Parts: sequence; structure tokens; C-alpha cells
Amino acid sequence: LNITSIILKTAQKFFGAMKSVLLLLLAICLLFSLLLLSPSKKANLSEVETTINQTKLAAIPVAQSKYTFPSRVQKLLKKNEVVGDRLADIKAGKATVEEALHGEKQHTDEIDKPPMAIDEIIDFFNNYLHELHQVQIQNKFAKFWDIWEAFHDYTVKTLYPWDREYLQRMPVRRLDDSVFLSIASYRDENCFNTITGAYAKAKNPEKLFIGLAQQNCVKKCRSGIFRNGTMVDVAPDQDCHKAFCESDLGREHCLAGRVRALHMDENESLGPYAARYFASKLWYGEQWYMQIDAHMFFRQDWDAISIEMLKNAPSKKPVLSHYPPYDSFDFVKQGPTTPGERLCGPIFADSELEGQIIRLEGAGFDRKVLNTPRFAPFIAGGYFVSHSDFLREVPFDPFLPWIFMGEEILMSTRFWTSGYDIFSPSTNVVSHIYVRREKPKFWESVRRVYTFSVGDPLSLLVLNRVKYLLGYPETAKDMVWPKSVLTAVEQYAMGNERSLEDYLSIVGLDMKKKEVIPTNWCETGQPPKGFEQYAHLYQ
Repeated sequence: LNITSIILKTAQKFFGAMKSVLLLLLAICLLFSLLLLSPSKKANLSEVETTINQTKLAAIPVAQSKYTFPSRVQKLLKKNEVVGDRLADIKAGKATVEEALHGEKQHTDEIDKPPMAIDEIIDFFNNYLHELHQVQIQNKFAKFWDIWEAFHDYTVKTLYPWDREYLQRMPVRRLDDSVFLSIASYRDENCFNTITGAYAKAKNPEKLFIGLAQQNCVKKCRSGIFRNGTMVDVAPDQDCHKAFCESDLGREHCLAGRVRALHMDENESLGPYAARYFASKLWYGEQWYMQIDAHMFFRQDWDAISIEMLKNAPSKKPVLSHYPPYDSFDFVKQGPTTPGERLCGPIFADSELEGQIIRLEGAGFDRKVLNTPRFAPFIAGGYFVSHSDFLREVPFDPFLPWIFMGEEILMSTRFWTSGYDIFSPSTNVVSHIYVRREKPKFWESVRRVYTFSVGDPLSLLVLNRVKYLLGYPETAKDMVWPKSVLTAVEQYAMGNERSLEDYLSIVGLDMKKKEVIPTNWCETGQPPKGFEQYAHLYQ
């Protein structure tokens, strides 16, 4: 300091004009000295930017020097995508990465809390959907990727942590032959008849529990699109839940708590897969799980017949599924003697609006009803039945809004790789209304909430998550944009009992070449490769 003072005085006397320059040089020297004395700053910056994708963290001292996060890191912190100030706990072994991000004990099999009550679940969903809708109202004229990011950010903070806790607190599966019927209804005039038919035709209606995700318009309603491209004002949709509970047949079941319903405004709809996600959380320990659409008809004793077929299937983890016959099918005349069709033929969609996703079309037929259900390669979204343990092992993904195609091939692969064997029903237990022209569709709501042009690109963006899981080369991790499409994808990925590659080989799908390789085992009714030991059951 004395030397510096002498230098400054000399400079003032002989080089007065150089004063400001020398002060600047001195300040730079002092700053450089401070940096040399603090070599850990760079390391600290690297540490606070540790992201969710890191799985191995080297040991460092627990004590952390204070540091103001850059704006980019602060933004990531708000999204729960960085470890942030929990890094010290992780380095010290006091918490895992998942605990730091989501506040849950993922190193244990169960959280020491009772199952969530149905009312608690419904209240959470109502709040989530209402708040999400308020967020999205601000994005009325946004680009499709900004709409996705708004959904993603809010879901990461709310629904995803809730879902992880729910899966740790699920009820115990009962062994009482109870059936849970999942129904997703979007402005469907057939919903009341579907619920009524399910109870009226059930052999054991006292063991039937329904989880309904009802998406209705309650005011200022519009029709579907007519053939001339126009729409008209229409009356509000019937509340099928309320109508059933007020009916003579339904009153008893509703009072007994057998009909659970989540009511959603049509503008809050996130598409059919998301509706099935919400409906699945209304399950409360029933032994068997059946998923259908809201426009179905039932065969007498459909519940008992379904359970019998599941028990007759040569598998510890069977799933029954196919595309049911048309609604014109006569169960009285044709039901007992008509075999169920098998869902056999996959194709790569050629429409640009479907992103080359797998569609299911071909069918296989039997001449007579068999006691043992035949193996099949695919699960249909509009009808399948299984034992309900799949809800723990193959949970629905909360990050798949606004998609219509891709649901079925994703379910098929995830079930099969998790050790579930897929079968076609030996006989038909439900029929389906396939044609609903000029009726409201969920994508019309998407266009009203946002703008007309965002619906298709938004759906294709989300579809990349499905295609990534299926191994499409164009949706490899380093090619997907935005990266948030793959948030927590490993939590809802393929199972670990069998490989995706084996499944694709058995069903004849080449994702790289976009080719279908004929296998013929489904069409001819034979077991697939690797299951030949069951061939004698179908002689």
C-alpha cells in the first residue's frame, strides 16, 4: 500500500493527466489477485447447474459458499429441473436426486401413509385442471411449443410429484372378483346408456365400480362439425353421472359409492389418453380392471364371462383386448356362438398428421368359441380387461396430453415388456358405436381454447414422446426438441421383464425401415414365437 501511495503521488505530480488510467489498471490488478485467491468459483457454478439427467455425483464437502444463481439456472430451478440447493444433501448421502427434485422417498417401496381418499384425489384433479386452464388462457395465441412448455412446467410442479406419491400409496388389490370399469367420456350422448347397460347386464352389479372421467360442455355449447364445415349452437351436454345417480337403477349404486366421477369442462380436456389417466386414479383396490369408451353395449353377464376368460388364459398376467363388434351386433342371437375377433394387423400411418405412428387394422377369426383365449399382439384403447396390478407396474403417463393416435401401440409394448401376455377374448362381451359423425370431438375444443392451427403440430410434438419410447430413430434423445418432451420419461417407459426388441420381432415391426414384416401367427391363431408350448391348447 505504501508503494502504491508513492506511485500515485509521483503520478499525480508528473503525470496528472494519467491519473484515471492508472487507477483503472490498479483496480484490474487487485481484481485479478482476488480471483487467484478464489479458485473454487468455477467449480461452484458447475455444481449449481447440476441437472436432473445426472445420476452419479462425486463427493465434495457439504459446506457450500454462497452464490447468486444465473437467471438461466434460476429458471430451471423454478421448473424443478435442477437439484439446486439440495445438492449438499445429495453429496452427503442424506437424499437421492429424486428426493431432492420431488420430495419423496423413492428408495423405499412404500410411503408410510394410507391410500389417498377418492374425494382427495378428485379435489386435487379439479384444482390441477382449473389452474392449468388459467395458465393456458394466457397462451391463447401462443405457438404450439409454448403451449406445451406451459403444460409441462405446471405439470412438473404439481401433477408429476403427486403422481409419484400416489403410486407409492395405492390401495391393496382385493381378491373378491370386484371389477373396476374405467370410462372416458367426451361430450358423449351415449354415456348414460353405457353406464346403465353396464350395471343392468352385470351378473354381480354389487361388485362393479365405475371410474368416470366426464368431459362436458355446460354453457355456450357448440355442435360437432357438420359435413358442410359448419357448426351450430346446441344445448349443454347431459350430465350422465347425475342422470344415472337419479335413476331407479343407479340410485342404489351411487349411494353405495360404486360410481366415482371426475367432472371436467370441455375446455379443460387434455384428450382421450389423459382422460383415461384421470379415470385410472379412481380405482380403489378392485381385483379386475376394464377400460372402455362411453359408447358401448354389453352382453348379459359380461363381468363374469370376462373374469372367466382371464382365468382360462395360459398366463399369470393376462390382458384381454380387441376391437369389439359394431353396435348392431345381436348378443342374444349371436353372442354365445360367435368367436371374438383378434386384433392382428399393424400398419405405419401414412398421414402427415399421424407422424408414421403404428395403427391397428387387420383381424383374425375363429370358426368356433374356444375355452382358452388365443394369443394376440396388441391392446386396444377402447376395450381391454386385466387384473389391476398393471396400474402399479404399467402406470398411465401424465405427460401425454392432446394425443389420439399412439396410445394402443404404447400400451401394447409397455404391458408386454412388463411381463403381461396379450390375448383376444374367446367371445364378445361388448359392442361399440364406431361412427359418431357430426358429434363433438376433443380436438375441436383444443382449437377453441387456442387457435385453429396449433392442434395438429401440438399433437405431433407430444407424439414424439411415444415414438422415443418405441425406438423410432428420428426421435432419439439427441434429436427430440424441446427436450422437455422427455421429462421423467424413464418413469413411464418399457418394463424390464422382456425386451422391446423381442416384442417388435414377434409382431413384425421394423421401426428403422418403417416396415411391417408378416408373421401370420395371429391370423392363423397360433401362439407367437417363444410360446410354442401352448400350441396344444388350440388344436
